Amino acid sequence: MLPRYFVTATDTGVGKTEVACALLSLMADAGLHPAAFKPYESGCDDLAAPADALALKAAARTEDDLALICPHRFRLPLAPGVAARRLRQDPPFSVTLELFRAFDRRALVVEGAGGLLVPIDRRRDVIDLIAALRLPVVLVARAGLGTLNHTGLSLQALAARKLEVRAVVLSRSTPTSDPSEKDNAALLAERHRVPVLGPVPYLPHPTRRRAAFRRALRALVLAKLRPR
Repeated sequence: MLPRYFVTATDTGVGKTEVACALLSLMADAGLHPAAFKPYESGCDDLAAPADALALKAAARTEDDLALICPHRFRLPLAPGVAARRLRQDPPFSVTLELFRAFDRRALVVEGAGGLLVPIDRRRDVIDLIAALRLPVVLVARAGLGTLNHTGLSLQALAARKLEVRAVVLSRSTPTSDPSEKDNAALLAERHRVPVLGPVPYLPHPTRRRAAFRRALRALVLAKLRPR
């Protein structure tokens, strides 16, 4: 069975794109020719070159057009639905679903925008997109203090919609040590019955940080490739 995941997070800036890129690069290494899908991206300095979508495209080593990878782009650094509202636009959800269907029968990583309740249009949030696509979720969270609450609330929201969570990935976003890291992974796994990966350490060097994410996430790709 081909690996296909939706990468979301408890917040913005917690390592969601790094997790998505690591998964895509591992799939590419395995010869799976994966597809990357970042349907909504805001905060684009250049609308023709959305940074996150370009990073996903490079990690997947795909020739897919950016118009397919990232159809809805906004310059303002706001939730996509809010940025669209400012422009008096409403990104057509039908376009998102149509492009998603173009990735049928391919290994795939879909990356959301911010957390679960971030608006993507006038009526829908990220969690509504996950429910429509029905992909297993990889939830990215900060490794430090506060993650039990933020991650627990996100897991409860996903469970209420009966959405599968494949794993939680804890990521350190600062070099400062945090005593809560010692307990967070075990408590999350125990209370929510979900695999917890990491914490991925804080590494300022991009190459070393990418390697750390790949080590943490390798099992998610390899498990799908093992014969049953």
